[in-house]
Amino acid sequence: MESYLAPILAAHRAAAATDTRALGPLVEAARAAPPARGFAAALAAARAAGRLGVVAEVKRRSPSRGDLAPGLDPAVLAKAFAVGGAAAVSVLTDEAFFGGSAADLAEARAAVEVPLLRKDFTVSAHDVCDARLMGADAVLLIAAALDDAELTDLAALAAEVGLDALVEVHDEAEADRALAAGATLVGVNQRDLRTFAVDGARAERVAAALPGGVVRVAESGVRGPADAARLAAAGYHAVLVGEWLVTRADPAAAVAELAVPCS
Repeated sequence: MESYLAPILAAHRAAAATDTRALGPLVEAARAAPPARGFAAALAAARAAGRLGVVAEVKRRSPSRGDLAPGLDPAVLAKAFAVGGAAAVSVLTDEAFFGGSAADLAEARAAVEVPLLRKDFTVSAHDVCDARLMGADAVLLIAAALDDAELTDLAALAAEVGLDALVEVHDEAEADRALAAGATLVGVNQRDLRTFAVDGARAERVAAALPGGVVRVAESGVRGPADAARLAAAGYHAVLVGEWLVTRADPAAAVAELAVPCS
């Protein structure tokens, strides 16, 4: 069975192959951007303060579920998330498959003070620099989408231009690859890439395999405070939640529900 990532990655790699911008000036511009807000530090601080961090996602649609909130206003939604106590905001910038854009991230950036993650399918150095230049504080690197050299090189470039790199993994083997690439911020996706099924036991198992000092984020399939509490007990610093939040009538209150106490 083909992974849902395959057509998305094919499209992004095709776009990267036609990007003729000189990389050197792009890196210099990214390095000269204003200081980032500290995405990983914000998640660690939330846990240290005794609550689960919430990375609340601005998400219009998904390939598996279709439209979720196609008419959302990124600034209004990001403000609601911040009012609810979100430690950070994730913004999908993929247009073709998720209906997002760089403009969504820019609008969220102008609206809130919390750190922002550019949620997209990063496949090139240009993508990393673009994330920094559009106002992100962190960039997503999906282990399943990158070989070892790409993962290492893109993580190093992210650090060079001042971005935190959230390295997404789906199992222990990918977690090992992430750690070998120097990752200190790891997202564990509970959703199977092929069946779309959510496996909470996977998140608990992979979290237990990560060493101390790694900031842990649970991704996908969080559908309320009970899931959040289970993941907090498993040692996660934060949960990244999109679908459940953008479909709530009161997203601020929904974020507050997920920020469960933790020790």
